[in-house]
Amino acid sequence: MANLVTKQSISQELAQKLLNEAEFKAQELGIPASIAICDESGVLKVFARMDGAPLMSIELAIKKAKTSVGFGLSTADLFNFIKNDPPLCMGAPHIEDLVVFGGGHPIKVDGQIVGGIGVSGGHYSYDVQCVEKALELLENSV
Repeated sequence: MANLVTKQSISQELAQKLLNEAEFKAQELGIPASIAICDESGVLKVFARMDGAPLMSIELAIKKAKTSVGFGLSTADLFNFIKNDPPLCMGAPHIEDLVVFGGGHPIKVDGQIVGGIGVSGGHYSYDVQCVEKALELLENSV
């Protein structure tokens, strides 16, 4: 008999709402950004590239979302975790698709990771503001 695990996953509807919130914040800040939402397995769910967003922001947004799901930490927290550990700092650049600066965050519902969000387009501090604005939607709906 096989053992099965039930996982919760972000819906397309919620993913789109979070993307919209992040996009509104990017517009408010005046930074064209790429915004990626992935499910709990790191598979892209929704994506938008605002007019004028840098081409590199496409991959960075997706990688930030995937990194945050893969480690269960924001990309900024992941940097704080490795920054004083030389072997981790030296090894991190060799991990494909890993991003260790702000703009990626796991999406949690009832304490369970259901997806990840990544924003890229401005300085990472602006990307973080867009992510935080999107995640406020979850806090306000509880």
